[in-house]
Amino acid sequence: MKVALAQMTPHLGDVSKNLELHRSLIAKAKNDGVELLIFPELSLTGYTLKDLVREVALIPEKDPIFQELKELSRGLPFVCGFVEDKDTGLLFNSAAYFSEGEVQHIHRKVYLPTYGMFEEAKFFAQGKNFLTFPTPFGKVGLMICYDFLHYGASYLLFSGGVDLIIVISAAPGRGFPESGEEVFATCHMWELMGETISRFSTAFVFYCNRVGFEDGKAFAGGSFIFSPTGKMLTRADCTDDVLLTQDLDLDEIRAIRKKWPYKRDNKPEIILEALKRVIQKYED
Repeated sequence: MKVALAQMTPHLGDVSKNLELHRSLIAKAKNDGVELLIFPELSLTGYTLKDLVREVALIPEKDPIFQELKELSRGLPFVCGFVEDKDTGLLFNSAAYFSEGEVQHIHRKVYLPTYGMFEEAKFFAQGKNFLTFPTPFGKVGLMICYDFLHYGASYLLFSGGVDLIIVISAAPGRGFPESGEEVFATCHMWELMGETISRFSTAFVFYCNRVGFEDGKAFAGGSFIFSPTGKMLTRADCTDDVLLTQDLDLDEIRAIRKKWPYKRDNKPEIILEALKRVIQKYED
């Protein structure tokens, strides 16, 4: 299986230009024999939207842009990020998985960072689920940026039988490591999570971050892929737009699950009952 991560710089608030960028990258990926393409968080709109959120929101069932995206998915499944209008007055930071002319799944971001430079809960409603869904490659689960830093989210996908975890992100870069590496210090945080979750979920983890500048923020790039053994297979740099491709052996999932019995020994019913007790005793 050949996967590509489209580490890119979206145009803030310009869905038409971003759609053209998606067209171009999808055409290139198809030409390169890619079988699954992943775009970053809010790839159709840019991240620091603020009051533009409502103007760029799309209703998946009605918007002609979604109809074109569906057509573009014929022959190449892909994931992209957008502002979703549920046609109920609620707007979500969402990710859609397109395949064979259909939207197979939509994930709505659950954990909305609203601290420091982040303001998401001011503009977006909160998603409620972490679900897996079937694809020809195995069961897939989606997360958006800050979702990935809450390990309970990954556990829910693991308990749902996930084989491929796809994380789309618009993570700014902050700090430089003392070692002098030319990467943001925050990149190591994402990589550590990627290594941990891939190993203990025995699943492939794809993390696609964006690059570029918006509203004084520098986005950190550093997109990566980890194998089900916790091994980093590839990583992009922190500054450049790039179509990062990697060949995968999906049989590696089955092989490692024979060796490491985390999936066999999982006990979600025990976790559920323990969480009920925690919630009953919870004190603010």
